[in-house]
Amino acid sequence: MPVFYTPIPQNLRVGLANVSGSVFLNNRTRDSEDLRDFYQDNEACTEVSSQLPLQMLLYFNSFFFPFWWISEVVMLNVKFSLLPVYYQCLLVTGLVLISIFEVLRVYLGYVGNLKEKVPELAGFWLLSFLFQLPILLFFMTDPDIIILPLERAVHSLYLAFLLAEILASFLALRVMTRKLALQFHMRQFGPVQSLHTVDALPMLGLSCGTRSVLPVMDIPQPQ
Repeated sequence: MPVFYTPIPQNLRVGLANVSGSVFLNNRTRDSEDLRDFYQDNEACTEVSSQLPLQMLLYFNSFFFPFWWISEVVMLNVKFSLLPVYYQCLLVTGLVLISIFEVLRVYLGYVGNLKEKVPELAGFWLLSFLFQLPILLFFMTDPDIIILPLERAVHSLYLAFLLAEILASFLALRVMTRKLALQFHMRQFGPVQSLHTVDALPMLGLSCGTRSVLPVMDIPQPQ
């Protein structure tokens, strides 16, 4: 497996993991668990958490974004002289920010989804929801920036990508945080539950390879 470099500092990764666990995981405390839940937890710990729809969205988004960027630069150059100075500054700043965040966002999405890393995927979700989405909505909804037909078309496609990626990453984070919680639970309490499982097998009528300690009456064989 290739090793992916992550630009997120360690303390920020821990914070993102804690926030993801509190937001995307329904914590609950149980005094005891039945045998079925024990085996279901073991199966959930080994399942793959990477989401194919999210990976497909990131793949196609990486090809679409250069086309979006070129279109936005051309349209900005066409209408730049017709805009007030403050709108010129806002549009240039927004284009620069959305370009920087897009590179970081797609990279974190690839690493978080393929390597099943919760902090990186949480960073991807936050960048998409808190930065890219508001800037793009500003580009689409403010009539004073003279929205051209080509801009409206490419912005609509980019918005569709963003909304789909936000939803897919949200679902992926729920699965990954649940898997990490189950893995931690199995490491901490797995040996105790395994012992309880072995003790419960005779009561369920199952054979566990041990000899019975109960007295058994010998039945005489017919002569």
